[in-house]
Amino acid sequence: MRKIRFKPPIPRIQHARHLTAVIVAAFVLLTGTLHGAVANAAPAPVYPISGFFIYGSTSDATNNQKLSDIKALGGDTVITFGSRLKPATLADIPADCKINGTNCAQAAASGVKVNRYFTYADSALWGTPSLVCPRDKAITVNGQPFTIFVLPNQGTSCNSSNGAYDVVVVSGSTAAGTAGVNVSLAKTATNLGMKYYAGMPLPVARTDYAYLPDVSYLPAFTRFTDRFLQYQKAVIDVSGLGGFYLSYEMPVTDGTTFDPILNLYKIQNQAVAKLHPGRGTVVSPYLDGRRTSNLTVDRVRNGAERIGKTSGNTKMAIAIQDGMGTGKSGAFFGNEASYPVDSFNASIVGSGSWGSKYLAPVREYFLAAAEGVDGTGAELWANLEGMAPATSQNPCANNTRGQTTKSRVDRQLQQLGNYPQKIISFMWDGYYTCTGTWSPLADRFKAGNMTPVITDSIFYGNGDVLVTGQNLSGGSVTVKWTDTWGRTYTKTVTATSYNPDYGSQRGMNPRLESVTAKLGSTSLGIGKYYMIDVVNGSGVKNDAFYSDRG
Repeated sequence: MRKIRFKPPIPRIQHARHLTAVIVAAFVLLTGTLHGAVANAAPAPVYPISGFFIYGSTSDATNNQKLSDIKALGGDTVITFGSRLKPATLADIPADCKINGTNCAQAAASGVKVNRYFTYADSALWGTPSLVCPRDKAITVNGQPFTIFVLPNQGTSCNSSNGAYDVVVVSGSTAAGTAGVNVSLAKTATNLGMKYYAGMPLPVARTDYAYLPDVSYLPAFTRFTDRFLQYQKAVIDVSGLGGFYLSYEMPVTDGTTFDPILNLYKIQNQAVAKLHPGRGTVVSPYLDGRRTSNLTVDRVRNGAERIGKTSGNTKMAIAIQDGMGTGKSGAFFGNEASYPVDSFNASIVGSGSWGSKYLAPVREYFLAAAEGVDGTGAELWANLEGMAPATSQNPCANNTRGQTTKSRVDRQLQQLGNYPQKIISFMWDGYYTCTGTWSPLADRFKAGNMTPVITDSIFYGNGDVLVTGQNLSGGSVTVKWTDTWGRTYTKTVTATSYNPDYGSQRGMNPRLESVTAKLGSTSLGIGKYYMIDVVNGSGVKNDAFYSDRG
């Protein structure tokens, strides 16, 4: 039996059965005794997904409704995207941005040498709270607020050591009576006991390689990042601000091609640690398990480690996109490798079996990522893609991806295993709220809120089977297995030793629960698959296939 190289509490994947299982079993039996010998129905549903990407609004009422809806589905975290800092010429400066009739960028930088001009547009107000240096200006023209920063091209003071300056013109929120989307979201999150991660600025893409950032203006970008964070501290230094989202995406890979993005992560993590100590960051790289990508499990392990090492002194979460919404990855168990891919993935990779189209299941990639992240100071999250590749069968309003099904999402959740500390999802606006072939996904989540999700299991030598996941309490567990003599059994037993704190007790995802199925004296054949179904105390059965291997 192979061993996992990282330390507990990170769990093991299928095929791995540790010597520590006996100790874990004893602990589970003890906690099960504390919670009662037979599992009782949970008083409320457990939602595995606890965070969502969203588009914020400048309206307090709109944000309050959206975040309240998210909280009702178990969400405690919202994340927004950043805007791009764009190189510009004087002709690109908004026509209304004038100071005494003169182009505002020219006027603010009067008397100094300008290296480059930039524009930045978001739905924040900026203005007076964001001003740092004497040359910085905040104006409002025809109801449109503008903030002009004159940033030193070299040095950290207001005066550039090389005499050159970079000028950034920020176009802010135009909504009357608002302090901006950032202030509204932070206030709403605070009032609801939630966390808001604000999107950080990002550079434009290169014109030759669109998947890489243009780092030709890295000094200006770095200084503007500092100004952005100083402004946020001035206006939203509240408990609801969890931290910041580093918006530039990359694959989870050990290739050096994407080193410029790793450098961006490092720069922005350092800035957050300096200006917002105690707050975290989130990055969301993506999996690509297609055979054409050549991203093996080993490369993902090494890639996750490289990303983790950019965290520095910041608590960074690496929320890996699972790839099921884009067809880049496959959610299948080992004994499903010969099964045909689902119709949504087939629209991307073509017809064929899971094993012929993908190098490894999502589950094995997340194990590898957990191994890679361990010891870097970062934390592994998962970004479950809450959509499916678009076909004629699953339109989702005007979105480029299509609606997905609740059972497909549950399959994705099971593939994540017990590796991520937290599961977030892309994205609330559009994919969870659109109506197409089916009702909005958020409504289907509510309707299926008691569906069991099986994330992992351990088949012990004494015939006990530990099952982890969500909404497991009460009811029964059915196990189908093959013993060491090759005999096949199917047995349904009462779910016992319910532990709602399984995850939190082990430093894992706190939403993980466990139950135990006592099969009696038996054995499990080496390398043999076993299958599990759960019917919980509400009479609901898991809707996604689960298997593991001895």
